[in-house]
Amino acid sequence: MRNTFIIALLSLSGLLAQTAPPPARPTPARPPAPRPTAATAAAVPAYKNLKFPALKPIPIPPVDSVALPNGMRLYLLEDHELPVINGAARVRTGNLFDPKDKIGLATITGMVMRTGGTRTKTGDELDKALEDIAASVETGIGESSGSVSFSSLKENVDPVLAIFHDVMTQPEFRQDRIDLAKNQLHSSIARRNDDPGSIAQREYSDILYGKDSPYGWQMEHATVDAITRADMLAFHQRYFFPSNIMLAVWGDFDTQEMKARIQKLFADWTVKQQPVPEFPKVTSKTAGGTYLAVKSDTAQTFFSMGHLGGMLNDKDYPALSILSAILGEGGQSRLFQLVRTKMGNAYNISADWGANYDHPGLFEISGSTKSASTVETLRAVQQEVDRIRTTEVTEDELKAAKDTALNSLVFAFDSRTKTLGRILTYEYYGYPKDFIQQYQKALGEVTRADVLRVAKSHLDPEHFTIVAVGNPALFDQPLDKLGKPVTPVDLNIPAPVKGSLGVPGAAAAGRGMLARAQIAAGGLDKLTAIKDYTQSKEINLVAAAGGMRVQLRDQWMDPEHFREDSDTPAGKISAYCDGQQGWIFTPQGETPLAGPQLTQVQGDLSRLYFRLLISDRLPGRSIAAEDPETVAIAMPTGEVVHLKFDTATGLPWSITYPAVHVSGPEMEVQDTFSDYRDVNGIKVPFRIVIRQGGEKFADVTLKDVKFNSGLNLADLEQKPAPGAK
Repeated sequence: MRNTFIIALLSLSGLLAQTAPPPARPTPARPPAPRPTAATAAAVPAYKNLKFPALKPIPIPPVDSVALPNGMRLYLLEDHELPVINGAARVRTGNLFDPKDKIGLATITGMVMRTGGTRTKTGDELDKALEDIAASVETGIGESSGSVSFSSLKENVDPVLAIFHDVMTQPEFRQDRIDLAKNQLHSSIARRNDDPGSIAQREYSDILYGKDSPYGWQMEHATVDAITRADMLAFHQRYFFPSNIMLAVWGDFDTQEMKARIQKLFADWTVKQQPVPEFPKVTSKTAGGTYLAVKSDTAQTFFSMGHLGGMLNDKDYPALSILSAILGEGGQSRLFQLVRTKMGNAYNISADWGANYDHPGLFEISGSTKSASTVETLRAVQQEVDRIRTTEVTEDELKAAKDTALNSLVFAFDSRTKTLGRILTYEYYGYPKDFIQQYQKALGEVTRADVLRVAKSHLDPEHFTIVAVGNPALFDQPLDKLGKPVTPVDLNIPAPVKGSLGVPGAAAAGRGMLARAQIAAGGLDKLTAIKDYTQSKEINLVAAAGGMRVQLRDQWMDPEHFREDSDTPAGKISAYCDGQQGWIFTPQGETPLAGPQLTQVQGDLSRLYFRLLISDRLPGRSIAAEDPETVAIAMPTGEVVHLKFDTATGLPWSITYPAVHVSGPEMEVQDTFSDYRDVNGIKVPFRIVIRQGGEKFADVTLKDVKFNSGLNLADLEQKPAPGAK
C-alpha cells in the first residue's frame, strides 16, 4: 500500500502548508520624492571617488585553554550576548582511515553514534529528551575529522551535557539504526549518477587523487554491506579517547565554573589508546588526459579540468587565490566574460585554486556548456589559461580581486564563535595561531608580478586532466581534437551483494521468511494473481506536518500503471504514472511528473504491499535475512528496504526505506502495519502509521479495497477536464 505519493503532490502543489492569507492592509500614501537639483547632485560624490579606510587586522578573542587530567584539551570562550551554551568536540579521525573493503565505515559510525542511542537511552528517547528542552546533540565524521556537538539554553545545560557525554563515550549502535543508515547510504549510491555536474566533479577528483587512494575511492553497495556493528564499535573505540579530542565550549557561562563542570563530567572517562597515525599522503602524479562519461539524457556538457592544487600554508597560496579569482570567480572574471558573455557558449563557469590544511587540494575549472560547443568551449578555456600565464593582469583586475578576498575575510570572522572555530582548526592541523593574520597581510601584498609568476610556476595546462560528462553524439567535434586520446569513464554501479552482509545462507533464510509471510497473507497463488486494485483511504497528517485530513482513491494495474485522486482542504489533486513518466493536476494547473516526484513514485510502486511479499518472484530483486524478524530487499535501482515481520503471525509489521522529498533532504521513513482484515482471501493492513526521521508523520486508514475489478487503462490515463474542481 503506497502512502507517500500524496505527500509529494501536496508539497509540489504548495498545498501542504497553505493557509488563508491575511487581509490586505491599505498602503499609506507617501508624498512624492523631491526631484534632485543640480546643487544636490553635485553634493553627492561618485561611487568611484568614495574612500574607505584600510581593513584592520582580524581580532582574535581571548580563549581559555587547558589540558584536562584525562588528556582532553578544553577551549572556553565566554559570550554573554545570548543565554545559550554550545560545544563541539573535534576528534582526530576520518574516512581516510576506512578499510578498503569497508569504505563508508567512518561515515556510518558518525551517523549512528547519535541515532543509535546510548547504553541507557535509545535514539528515540534521546530525541524526545532533547526536543522537550529545545536542545540538540549531533555527531558526524568527515574526511579528516569527527565531531560531537551540542546546543542548549543556559538553564538546561546540565542534562544536555550529560547526553553529550554519553553519546561521545558510550554509544550503543543499535542494529535498527544501523539498518536505517545503511539504507540511506545505499540510496545515495544508487542515485549518484543522477546529476551530471556532480559526476564531472566526482570523477575529476577521483582521477586526480587516484581511485585506489583513500582520497579517490568511493562507497559501493558491497563495502557498505560489509560493515557490521562490531566494526563500528571497534572504530569508535580506536579513535574516540580523551587525548585524541579537542573540546570547545562557548556561550553564556563563567569560564572557571564551566572548566570545573567539564572536568567533573569527563573524570570517569580515562580510556587510553595508541596515538592516531598520520593521515595518508597524496601520492598520485596524474600525467593529465581527457576523460568522457557518456550521459545521453542531457543536452549540456558538464566539465571539470585542471590538476592538483596545493596547501593553505604554501607561501604562494595568497597569490594563487587572487589568480583563480581573476580567472574565474564571479561575473567579471575572465572566463565568465569570455565563454558566457562573448562566446555565449557556457551556462556557468568558475575557477578555484583548491587548497587543504594537510594535503593538496585541486585546481579546478568547472562549468557547463551547450553540447554543440563542447570542444570550442574547452579549447577557449585552455587559451585563456595560456594568456594569464604570459601577460600580467591589469591593475583593475588585481584591485577588484584583492578587495573581494580581503572583504570576504570579514564575514568569515565576523563573530567570536566563527573565530574560535578557526583557531581550533589551525591547532588541529598544526598551523600557527596567527595564520589568518599572516594570510590577510599576504593578500594585501600580492602584486601583478606575483600573479604572473605563480601562473607560470603553478599552472600546467599541458598536463591538464579534463573530464567531460555529456552526449558525444551532440558534440561539435570529437573530444580527441583537444590533442589527447579520450579515456571512457565507467559509470556502472556494482549491484548490491546478494545476502545480508555477505553472510552465507542469508539469501535462503530471507526467502524462507518471505515464504512464511506469503502463506500468512493468503498464499502465493492469490498474491501473484493480483493484476489490479482500487482502494479508498484517509490520511491524517500530524499538526507538525500541516494537520491536514486527505481523502484518496488509488488505482493500480500491472505492471506499473498507477493513478491517485485526492480531496484536500485546498482542492482536488489527480496524478498518473506509468512507471517512467506521468502528470499531476492540481488547483494550480497541470505539471509533468518528473525529478524527485517521479523518483518517489517509482520507489513507492516498488514497495506496494503485495508486491513486496512476492519479491522473490520479481526480476532484479535480491532477498536476504538480516535477523530472525527482518529481510532486506535490494531493488534493481539499488534501493534497499527492510521488511520486518511479526514473529507470531508471520505478517509484515513494518517497512523502512529512504524517501526522496521534493522540498528537503532525503529522510528515513518507517511504515508500521496493523488492523489486518481479509479481502478476497488476502490479509490486508487497514491501518498504517508513517514515521519520518523517527517522528510520527501521519495515520493512514483504509476504507475499502478491491482486487481484480477489471480496471481500464484508458480510465487511469484520462486527465481531468480543464478547470475541474
